[in-house]
Amino acid sequence: MKMRHLLLQAVERKWLRALDAQFAMMIAGEDEPALMLAAAQLSFDAGEGHVCLPLVRLNPQRCFAWRDPDLAQALFSEAGAPEDWRDTLCRSAAVAREHEETPAPLKLIADRLYLNRMWRNEQCVARFFRDGNQPVEHDEVRLTATLNVLFPTQEAPDWQKVAAAVALTRRISVISGGPGTGKTTTVAKLLAALVQMANGKPPRIQLAAPTGKAAARLTESLGKALSQLPIDEAQKTLFPAEARTLHRLLGAQPGSQRLRHHAANPLHLDVLVVDEASMIDLPMMARLIEALPPAARVIFLGDRDQLASVEAGAVLGDVCHFASHGYTSARAGELQRITGCELPTGEGRRAGPLRDALCLLQKSYRFGSDSGIGQLASAVNRSDTLAVNTILQQGYADIALHPLHSREECVAMVEALAQSYEAFLETVKQQASPEAVLAGFSRFQVLCALRDGPFGVSGLNEQIEQVLVRKRRIQVDPLSRWYEGRPIMISRNDSALGLFNGDIGIALDRGQGLRVWFPMPDGTIKSVQPGRLPAHETAWVMTVHKSQGSEFDHAALVLPTQFTPVVTRELVYTAITRARSRLSLYASERVLEQAIDTRIERRSGLMAIFEAQE
Repeated sequence: MKMRHLLLQAVERKWLRALDAQFAMMIAGEDEPALMLAAAQLSFDAGEGHVCLPLVRLNPQRCFAWRDPDLAQALFSEAGAPEDWRDTLCRSAAVAREHEETPAPLKLIADRLYLNRMWRNEQCVARFFRDGNQPVEHDEVRLTATLNVLFPTQEAPDWQKVAAAVALTRRISVISGGPGTGKTTTVAKLLAALVQMANGKPPRIQLAAPTGKAAARLTESLGKALSQLPIDEAQKTLFPAEARTLHRLLGAQPGSQRLRHHAANPLHLDVLVVDEASMIDLPMMARLIEALPPAARVIFLGDRDQLASVEAGAVLGDVCHFASHGYTSARAGELQRITGCELPTGEGRRAGPLRDALCLLQKSYRFGSDSGIGQLASAVNRSDTLAVNTILQQGYADIALHPLHSREECVAMVEALAQSYEAFLETVKQQASPEAVLAGFSRFQVLCALRDGPFGVSGLNEQIEQVLVRKRRIQVDPLSRWYEGRPIMISRNDSALGLFNGDIGIALDRGQGLRVWFPMPDGTIKSVQPGRLPAHETAWVMTVHKSQGSEFDHAALVLPTQFTPVVTRELVYTAITRARSRLSLYASERVLEQAIDTRIERRSGLMAIFEAQE
């Protein structure tokens, strides 16, 4: 009973979720306090994005300690502080070991404890990348000639050409690179090569991305890239007109967790290109894999250095960990024959099939040596605080640091952020078309790290609205809280309306009363009455997580004045790389330095599984 009381105490103090405590009490009996504590920690960690709980973390210094050291110590004292957690957990009927088929809510693999469903998801993903990644039969001479036409430049090495060769010779491939490294250009050329070498049987190609915004960007950028390639009109008709969100691709059912496409009803495609793969969580990746036809080729695109998914797992980061290991000798030789590029090799065979399917694009074509954004992103990615400080002091025209040390500076920040939306609000005032208004809004965006508080989404949205009301730029209905020009973001999928989490819309009255207008992935615009919308929130400000898959001419990042562990190197890097041509950074130097020194940790067993592969 005391363990239950202590867990409920942790819930009252808001450093453990009620879900975590209830889950632990459901699966553990009164005589299993150690299991109850481990289950609570595992459930909590799953909510934080971790796939598993290494048993070494089951000690009062590493569990909950930063929240309440005294309560953490009391919890472990009540649990009996087992010297051998593995032996203690294995004695419970609620825990299944590695080779046991007995159904159980928890699974213990080596020294890692899983929720059973997370373990199954991880096994699915591991098998896919480890066992399903077979070489694709190809005519090497013809492939070489085709790539020489599509990649005529003589770079040393041409990583885009190498990436195309990797994807064209493997069933599964992963192409990672930062902003401006040409991921979309590369995939356009490799798809063109695939079509040209199809031998009379054109492949069925599908494009997908995790969010509506990312899908729309993929549709637009890939369409532009394909239009510039030396392929005829008949071949162009073989490419899909638009990218879909993963939910639409898999056939999400309204009001249900079920998907139309799964192992028993696979997707109808031969080639799948998935953009912004860093945003895909472990469960979604497993659902996608299960829905693939056995012989389908899959090409994942993404930036391994961006934020991981909001939900559990960091699949792209775990997979791309092996990109720095170099290719196997045989693979390097094959790619050199095809591309003419000399490539690095790695020792041994560990994770060979996986690393032979990876390519990192290393040259940015967007940011030149005079770009502060490019220099800053690179320095942040290296966790080089000295270089970051130097860059911010060098007076680059495209970046500006606005320190937040005083209340006056915070007030000035809100005024400046509201002023930055002036051009957008003018398009609303001038009754511009919905297309023009949406385009105007997409040019500037405020990003922040937190959801709540004065420096979070809720606080900053409210403060910006107050400034705009005071300046008579918006007129808020006191009852509905709606107003013309209000930007909103969808926060819950509604497949019936074709609206998905992360979609942005603008409220406008164009003669039919106030409606919210959304850009669709196929380039069209649709409007929805406010009362029909699924859950949504005002979007003058969005979290950096929600901004993934988007780019803005001008992005402003606001960091809290006190450091919090969610402000990490990956978050700052992701925010910086949302800006195409201008970045405004509102932060204290101390918080910025702490963020750059803090890396996201997503605990999983994927890398251990790949490293054990021989």
